[in-house]
Amino acid sequence: MSEKIAYFDTIAGISGDMTLGALVDAGVPLNYLQDELTRLPVTGYELETKHVQHSGITAVKLEVVVSAKDTQHRHYTDIKKLIGTSTLSQRVKESALSIFHTLAKAEAKIHDTPVENIHFHEVGAIDSIVDIVGAAIGLDYLGVQSVYSSPVKVGAASTIKSAHGVIPTPAPATMEILRGYPVVFTDVSDELTTPTGAAIIKTLSRGILSIESVTFDTIGYGSGTKTFNSLPNVLRIAIGTIEPLYAGVEITIIEANVDDMNPELYPYIIDKLFSSGARDAFLTPVIMKKGRPGIIITALCTLNNQDAVINTLLAETTTLGVRYRRMNRKILKRDEKTVDTEFGKVRMKTVEVDGRTYTKPEFEDCKRIAEQHNIPLIEVYRRLGVKS
Repeated sequence: MSEKIAYFDTIAGISGDMTLGALVDAGVPLNYLQDELTRLPVTGYELETKHVQHSGITAVKLEVVVSAKDTQHRHYTDIKKLIGTSTLSQRVKESALSIFHTLAKAEAKIHDTPVENIHFHEVGAIDSIVDIVGAAIGLDYLGVQSVYSSPVKVGAASTIKSAHGVIPTPAPATMEILRGYPVVFTDVSDELTTPTGAAIIKTLSRGILSIESVTFDTIGYGSGTKTFNSLPNVLRIAIGTIEPLYAGVEITIIEANVDDMNPELYPYIIDKLFSSGARDAFLTPVIMKKGRPGIIITALCTLNNQDAVINTLLAETTTLGVRYRRMNRKILKRDEKTVDTEFGKVRMKTVEVDGRTYTKPEFEDCKRIAEQHNIPLIEVYRRLGVKS
């Protein structure tokens, strides 16, 4: 099933204002953004936009202009209350609060302080609050269901001034937030990705696109403040739909160890497991305690068929118990169709991987043909165009 996505291409990193600029350029009306932000009990600022160019690319430069210096250092609990008591939609609240939680966890780790005791400096200022809440508003307006990104660009080793004094770049908070997320270092000795930008990506993104098929409808560019010689200082956000080449399925894996059963029973038990709803079932030889040869009977099924499969194992085998666990798996999307062949109609499965299509006939149809025509099964496959 297709879903609407936003793809964050961090050409020159990502910050809060770059995100807002790119979302406005991608179709979020500035008036709508301003009106929705009034639902937040924060005043004393205005949004200003202009079009600028970086390496010939036109981008929106959005600035949160604060009318008076905001010297308030808000605690994480203050910001939670600020957003929680607003009249913003529930989805926007949840997204914004999640981003701030990501920031708070990183700051707490760096300063060795409980999360609830964290007070923000730069990220507690009005402009950062507007950036984060505005990003949540913009993605909600565009109907984005999932966010993906490129590996996040960060600057080369350098230093910047912050409320804590001189700190290295990438900033400690940025590095902590991006722990476990793909990062690319550049030769730009500046802060390309800010903690706010990093938190937006880490919180909202599902990761890096791989084999998915994407169709982009609108593309927006958000501008950073500085100009770099080696790369355009822009963030690109593309809005479109994604068609996964695989389906995500949650399954139950059920297993039983058996070392005292007549081996003639195993084929019958496998058939019974399939009849009770197993998607797959197989046997694995093992050496068990006291050196006894044994068999692990494994069945894969959906949650709906879990009890039926367990009952089959307990009733049809000599095991005294089973173990089971939930797991996720990804299945390539497949199409089934019936085609005309020299043997008549045959069901075929078609799978697409990396732009290549693979077709395979159904085994039961091939078996039927081999028996009806009295020819080897491998010959049926060959004549149906399947390479052995």
